[in-house]
Amino acid sequence: MNIHEYQAKKLFKDTGIPVPDGGRAETVDQALDVAKGLSGPVRVVKAQIHAGGRGKGGGVKVCKTMDEVKAAANDILGMQLVTKQTGPEGKKVHSVWVEQGTAIARELYLAIVLDRGAECLTVMASPDGGMDIEDVAENHPERILTTPLDGNHHLWPFQARQLLFGCELTPKQIGQGVKLILKLIELCVKKDATQVEINPLAVTEDGDLIVLDAKLNFDESGLKRQPDVKALEDPEEQDPLERKAAELGVNYVKLDGYVGTMVNGAGLAMATMDAIKQAGAEPANFLDAGGGASVEMVTKGFEVMLSDPNVRGILINIFGGILRCDIVAAGIVEAAKQTHFTLPTVVRMEGTNVEEGKQILRDSGLDFVLANTMSEAAASIAKLTQGTNE
Repeated sequence: MNIHEYQAKKLFKDTGIPVPDGGRAETVDQALDVAKGLSGPVRVVKAQIHAGGRGKGGGVKVCKTMDEVKAAANDILGMQLVTKQTGPEGKKVHSVWVEQGTAIARELYLAIVLDRGAECLTVMASPDGGMDIEDVAENHPERILTTPLDGNHHLWPFQARQLLFGCELTPKQIGQGVKLILKLIELCVKKDATQVEINPLAVTEDGDLIVLDAKLNFDESGLKRQPDVKALEDPEEQDPLERKAAELGVNYVKLDGYVGTMVNGAGLAMATMDAIKQAGAEPANFLDAGGGASVEMVTKGFEVMLSDPNVRGILINIFGGILRCDIVAAGIVEAAKQTHFTLPTVVRMEGTNVEEGKQILRDSGLDFVLANTMSEAAASIAKLTQGTNE
């Protein structure tokens, strides 16, 4: 789960991590009120969406007068902000963060991220922070410094100092940086975060370190332990279909393809998406109906899939264990009748009562295509959806 910059900075501030003073605004008048309460000659108005690259997209503006703050807030609020991370459709800006300007001498990068390959949290740092950090990682990977945490999520101070030496900091700044890194780790572990990122981490003209941007991602499996974090979730930032699925209790993730999938079991769902791609088609979603795929759950799954205008056909892949194939087949037939869909649909079932399940589908009077193997099912739906609705 992601949160907004203003929420991340509140968590940073509560943890003792230095951030500029600022406030959130949903209207131009609120933005002006926040700006008037800040010290110094410069204010920064920043769009609040769950995506990076806001500055390049016109979502961050430096203002030297109240008129400039007013104009910036007026331009940003309500805009459809497009960045590399939003895709061409962009995201609508519902609020801005107005903060005190900072006299910047240089910019660094610092983060704590979950390294899934190494199965541990890892500290990442670079002397080259700012908007081009992705280019640095791609073209100059030697400028990205990393140190893994041990099994107790612990980092020794000397390890932090080594990272900061590599960022070309002064002894004073290294001292500040070590404290900052240890607080970041504390926050990351305490809140079940999978990413705590500062980009940029600024060195001010006075030689101090301060956080100019903050990004936090959290492990959704840990949210039951983190009700305060769960309360920070912004439904407006979710994909509309994923939000609808969550409301219906369906485990669904929208993808960019055109073959809707319904599968019972996350592992089988991943394998099904691989098979679809190998057959030359593109999956439109991940949908795990789970081990108790009742008529109601199957109907909800169809409702979500059919709400995606990109879906040209549906592949249902069920392995009946505790969940019997005849019960699933009855659910598929009933769901198809309730939703009145006419898209080509391929069904592959194996397991308990599979023959009974297939017979129910044959006797339904509906135009299901039955497949015996996963690869056959993927090839069938790829052929049925090729060139349609393009």
